[in-house]
Amino acid sequence: MRAVDQETPVHLRQTPVPGEDQYVSLALVNTRYTLSHGAVDLLDDTESAHLWLVRHELLPDRVPLNGRQFGRLLGLREAARALFTAYDRGGAPSADDLAILNSALAAAPSTPRLAWTAEGPHRADEPDGANPAAAALSLLAEDATDLLTGPEAAQLTECAAQGCARWFLRSHGARRWCTTKCGNRVRAARAYAAKRGSRG
Repeated sequence: MRAVDQETPVHLRQTPVPGEDQYVSLALVNTRYTLSHGAVDLLDDTESAHLWLVRHELLPDRVPLNGRQFGRLLGLREAARALFTAYDRGGAPSADDLAILNSALAAAPSTPRLAWTAEGPHRADEPDGANPAAAALSLLAEDATDLLTGPEAAQLTECAAQGCARWFLRSHGARRWCTTKCGNRVRAARAYAAKRGSRG
């Protein structure tokens, strides 16, 4: 991801949460969250969604994102969030949410390739590049699938700070907040409530 310059709005300079560097699907789900001044959506229009995909190296800058593709990206984000929630609560997701993710997976099926790097030969699965936007959605869906079916799924949790709505991978079992900023906000609210309670 490219560095964000100082002229970027503050909500775009949010501290990444643990796990976003490993799983881009986690970063996708976290494009919708809450700050003290209200709700933030980093994908609030086609242009910002295109920029997000480009910054995460999922879509070439020259490839436009149309309204239909934008709608599918938003649908995938909400489906992934619902799947994360279902996993975290030990329940089953809705058939619709599963269908959205599986549809994105099938939109640009991967073709196995033999790649040869400095480390030697290895398998590389490349999504169909005929439709770059579909390939981007397929990669995001595959990433969410890898997260939910891999060993790190047990670390997946939603931030406990009221209204935050961001998901992260816990580094230890006691961690409840996505960032120290959220943790500090919760502790400050508790201290304020305790102080008011002691006056009553």
